[in-house]
Amino acid sequence: MTSAVPTRAASARAHTANPPPWRDIRVIAWVFQLVVIALVVLVIARLWSNYQDNTRAINVPSNFDFLDQPANFPIAGSSFRQTQPVRDAIIEGLFNTLRLAVTGIILATILGTLLGIARLSQNFIVRKAAQLYVEFVRNVPLFCILILMYTAVVLGALPDPRGGGSWVLGPVAVLNTRGISLFWFEGANTKFVVVLLAAALAFVVTAYVRRRRSERTGTAARSGLWGIGAAVAVGAVVWLVLSLGVTKPELSGLRVNGGISMSAPYAASLLALVIYTSSHIAEIVRGSIQAVPKGQGEAANALALSGFQRMWYVVLPQAMRIGVPAIGNQFLNLAKNSSLAAAISFPELTAIIGLTVANRSPAVPSYTLLLLTYLALSLALSAVVNLVNRRLAVVER
Repeated sequence: MTSAVPTRAASARAHTANPPPWRDIRVIAWVFQLVVIALVVLVIARLWSNYQDNTRAINVPSNFDFLDQPANFPIAGSSFRQTQPVRDAIIEGLFNTLRLAVTGIILATILGTLLGIARLSQNFIVRKAAQLYVEFVRNVPLFCILILMYTAVVLGALPDPRGGGSWVLGPVAVLNTRGISLFWFEGANTKFVVVLLAAALAFVVTAYVRRRRSERTGTAARSGLWGIGAAVAVGAVVWLVLSLGVTKPELSGLRVNGGISMSAPYAASLLALVIYTSSHIAEIVRGSIQAVPKGQGEAANALALSGFQRMWYVVLPQAMRIGVPAIGNQFLNLAKNSSLAAAISFPELTAIIGLTVANRSPAVPSYTLLLLTYLALSLALSAVVNLVNRRLAVVER
């Protein structure tokens, strides 16, 4: 007599049998994704078709032929001519954006790191002053800081040269409402880059040699001081060999001759970006330092390291490994926030695109080019930050 109870093997086959497609979760997930993609493509195709129909109806070009047309506007602070094509104007605006972003990133990183360290200082005044700075600046819109820097500081606080006033800081700088002129080098930019590379190489090699000597003999390395000394010495020698000169700003009536000049909009934009971004970097640095295990600092104290040595050699390198991704995000924000400088007439990329559209260039291709340029800039900056992050990452064994 056979039993009506199914065998164990039959039950296993029943449970492992594939369900029908309309009940298979994998099939349902794929179908849902394909439907969503199809809807997005249909919407984009519909919008593109409407855009083409509307531009043809009002006779507005939708190509990039406008890049070869004359710009018909000047660019302040440059040798750009109105007869040059729009392409050259956009390149000039891109260079201004890069000049603002790269300088701002360097200065904001230095100031933000110092503020982050000051937030953890044992000195009450230093700690509270850094906290007040960070909490105030972080909670104020960047646009407000930008307008304040331009109207109240650069145009309001600095003297007007037409009234016979300018702040002359010896051979270093001349400041007035027209901008800031600084002591600078004179010669080819490539030669100056060679000097910087030679100085950096001298610093790295000297610091490495000093650390190796300290490991063998047990004497104090002082690699930073020796490295700086070697960098200065080698940089000076290469400077003389390449016959680079120096140019200092000199006030002559209403004009400033020599040096490198920063226009009033550029100076205000740079100050605003550095002040705002450094407040965010300061909090990242503070949190990263506090994330370093306390035993690291205690070990440095046991080795009789000074406070500076403990921070420079032990705590800060480990904190930077933690904070690099978040600091990289602030670099991206600074690069994109530089577009706000158009509000005070600094001729960066966004302002140049706005001028080209005002001169009857097609708006959609112009702003599409602006979007793609900022996208490429952000992706390049992200690639650099990711490369640094991978080099600093702790390798697990």
